Amino acid sequence: DTSSSSSTQNSVVPELPGFYYDSEKNRYFRLLPGHNNYNPLTKESIQYRAMECKRLRLLEEEGKQKKKTTRAGLNSSVLLQKRQLGLLSSTSYCRLVHELKVNCMQRRKIEIHSPDSSVAGTNNFKIIVADVACERIFTVNDVEHGGCKYGIINLSGLGKESLTVEMYDNLYFTNRKVNSVCWASLTHPDSHVKLCLMGISETPGCASLLPASLFSSTNPGDRPGMLCSFKISTAWSCAWCLNPQADNCFSTGLTRRVLVTNVVTGHRQTFGTSSDVLAQQFARQTPVLYNGCRSGEIFSIDVRQRNRKGQSWKAIRLFHGSAVTSIHLMEAEHYLMAADMAGKIKLWDLRTTKCVKQYQGHHNECAILPLHVNEEEGLLTAVGQDCYTRIWSLQDAHLLRTIPSPHPSSKDAIPSVVFSSRLGGRQGVPGLLMAVKQDLYHFSY
Repeated sequence: DTSSSSSTQNSVVPELPGFYYDSEKNRYFRLLPGHNNYNPLTKESIQYRAMECKRLRLLEEEGKQKKKTTRAGLNSSVLLQKRQLGLLSSTSYCRLVHELKVNCMQRRKIEIHSPDSSVAGTNNFKIIVADVACERIFTVNDVEHGGCKYGIINLSGLGKESLTVEMYDNLYFTNRKVNSVCWASLTHPDSHVKLCLMGISETPGCASLLPASLFSSTNPGDRPGMLCSFKISTAWSCAWCLNPQADNCFSTGLTRRVLVTNVVTGHRQTFGTSSDVLAQQFARQTPVLYNGCRSGEIFSIDVRQRNRKGQSWKAIRLFHGSAVTSIHLMEAEHYLMAADMAGKIKLWDLRTTKCVKQYQGHHNECAILPLHVNEEEGLLTAVGQDCYTRIWSLQDAHLLRTIPSPHPSSKDAIPSVVFSSRLGGRQGVPGLLMAVKQDLYHFSY
């Protein structure tokens, strides 16, 4: 076996500082650029070449054959037979069917239409965030002169045969970089979008609340609704509260503090922390805010209490070994999923404050990357800094599929994804949406 013999040979060859050993040419090459005109190699270029070869190989394999399930003996006929015999509950049957379908998803490119044809498809996607019903996707796109452009993609036209979506831009908000974004329910569910924007030179950062109607041309006579902006220092994260006891409130995770603001009254409540807050989420059943910090700490705050000096206001406290980049509170609110910059994804039991599961394979070194949890389908999705999209089974943490990016891997081409079994609403289609560079892809069942 040539592969085993070459790996054995590489392990025997001694490493020389400043040199790289090429097993194909059976010789050393200097790593420092400029010292060797024929092979100006660096460690970064060597790693990139290896990663690109792996990505192209996986893309070729996916194009040639349909994905098979990663579990031995699992297929649709076996599942149906077990279901009919009463050996599988309806919940387990649906979860395993989704698992089978995920392994057979095929990539197709989506055509993006816009009222302004000169704008559509001209800027790179940075962030895409779906509303609760997965009918619309809010997009943040990088622009050439700096800052970001915002838009909303309507998924109602997405079907099994139709691969066309409508994108509506608003060009009045294009001059700042977006750190975080979330949907907000002020007048009705997902009526607004919350944006945390970085400051520019002397101008401080701000948290802006934009009505979604600004991006839609369907009802031009409608009033745009509340549009407001709050000056803040650099915000790393934001979250909207859906609990009626803290109605119309949103939070922002800042440098060494948490700020909770009431949009209507303007009342602010500040909680000091020992580290930057990189991830946030409100609970639905109680007005409790969960925070993930750069120090690796995860803690909760009951926003009903007043922040008094000398008083401990942190309730639940969990600890990761690295900066926490994303958190997700499960529906029953007894468990919390968290990811960190070491690539660790852990499921915590909030009642015992212990880690009960770990999801292996995620790659991260220094980026703030989100988690996507679909409890109904029993799936966890995350995009790593290596630009691979990975899907796990929520139940047993089994890695179901690893999807390579259609574009070469780079720091500015990390895909942003949305997964749902109802893309476009109740009558929508299932699958994965992937935005990378200027393209939008649909991985359909």
